[in-house]
Amino acid sequence: MNAPESSEGALTGIVVVDLSRVLAGPLCTQMLADHGATVIKVEPPSGDETRRLGPPFDSLGDAAYFNALNRGKRAISLDLSRPEAQDVLHKLLENADVVIENFLPGTMEGWNIGYESVLAKRYPRLIYCSVSGFGRDGPLGGLPGYDAVLQAMCGLMSVNGSPASGPLRVGVPIIDQVTGYSAITGILLALQARHRTKKGQRVEATLFDTALSLLFPQAPNWLCSGQEPQLLGSAHPNIAPYDKFSAKDGDVFIGILNDSQFRRFCNRIGRPELAEEERYATTRARLLNRDSLKVEIEFTLANFRTQDLCEDLMQNGVPAGRVNTVSEAFSHPHVAHRNMLVGEGDTRGIGIPVKLSSTPGTPGTRPPRFAQDTDEILLELGLSRADIDALKATGAIVVDQRKY
Repeated sequence: MNAPESSEGALTGIVVVDLSRVLAGPLCTQMLADHGATVIKVEPPSGDETRRLGPPFDSLGDAAYFNALNRGKRAISLDLSRPEAQDVLHKLLENADVVIENFLPGTMEGWNIGYESVLAKRYPRLIYCSVSGFGRDGPLGGLPGYDAVLQAMCGLMSVNGSPASGPLRVGVPIIDQVTGYSAITGILLALQARHRTKKGQRVEATLFDTALSLLFPQAPNWLCSGQEPQLLGSAHPNIAPYDKFSAKDGDVFIGILNDSQFRRFCNRIGRPELAEEERYATTRARLLNRDSLKVEIEFTLANFRTQDLCEDLMQNGVPAGRVNTVSEAFSHPHVAHRNMLVGEGDTRGIGIPVKLSSTPGTPGTRPPRFAQDTDEILLELGLSRADIDALKATGAIVVDQRKY
């Protein structure tokens, strides 16, 4: 592998003011920070709620949940309902490229710092990213949204689970996470457009839009056939065998996309005759006869150990993986090879999933304590010690979260 051309990240020089809390917004800004952006996290006086979403907590009292989303940032706390705090925000925005928030729509306008009415005119190059549940208008506009509620409303739960379990929430906050990725995509698109237009713009990422976009292939299937998607457990609505199977010492997931993979699979498990049967010879036939095919496969796999089976299948071009626990997944040597576990002690975290050859990202510093950089940031903005003390006295800036 060639050495990187630069020790700086791809976004070095980009300044981000992060007004967001919880998951989608902080995940977006952490990714920006990992790739070199300067991110200033602005929390309300009560702090980001995820600091208290534990146990587990780190040695300084912050929840693992918070730490997973806020490395590499500097921290300050402002009560943006106060004019004095808004003056500080304006000073931050003077040199900022991006601001991101996930307040209920209309909150910024209520404080007289809305994008179209104030910020776009005052900072024409500013990119304003808004993350919300449903957007600003429409039948659901302005309403609050949480990942699991959107999973229910937008149909994801209806296709996750089995007939025995009924609809289930996906085990990770998938909508929040992908909304974070949508937000960073929009920000990067807007930064690229600014090179040409010299102007910023509003970027909008909603949990509602994201949730609907995740309904693949179920939504296209329904749009084409008119048939309501059903609960299939771990199976795929369009492909078989593409499912979880029981083996001698645990479960494996086998993903077979085409006929040649199926023939290789049958040969490796000592059942070449399955590939010749009319019921299983083609993708369409296997899908129509998925239940009987699963019985045949699990009968045979009862003689195979999961690790040996998966290694053999993968080496022979058949995608297969043991169903691991989280700890087992992170213990795999490929995790270290891909640098997907970073940090040490109680600040270990997930690595950077996007690898750049010339300007690679770098996991940032330990997630900040509440308002830990307040005085330093305000001094950099040109405020005096007396100014800072006056702001603390009014409650516009807060450095002690305990009373909240």
